[in-house]
Amino acid sequence: MTHKYSVKGMSCSGCVANVRKALEAVPGVTQVVVQQQPGEATVTMERHIDTTLLQQAVQQYGKYELSELH
Repeated sequence: MTHKYSVKGMSCSGCVANVRKALEAVPGVTQVVVQQQPGEATVTMERHIDTTLLQQAVQQYGKYELSELH
C-alpha cells in the first residue's frame, strides 16, 4: 500500500535525504520518495503504519512536520 504525506520544514537536499533516511528506517516501509517541492513524501509499506510512528521517525532528524494528505 502507498500513502502520500505532506512534509514541512525541508529547505535543502540534505533535509530531503534526512526525511527519506528516517522513513526508510521504519519497519515495514519498503520504498520512499521525497520531494522538496511541493514538500511531499510517498511511502510504500507492507502493512498500514500509523502516521504517528512516521512523524516520530522524521522528528528524530530535525524539526520536520509530517501529516497525511487527504
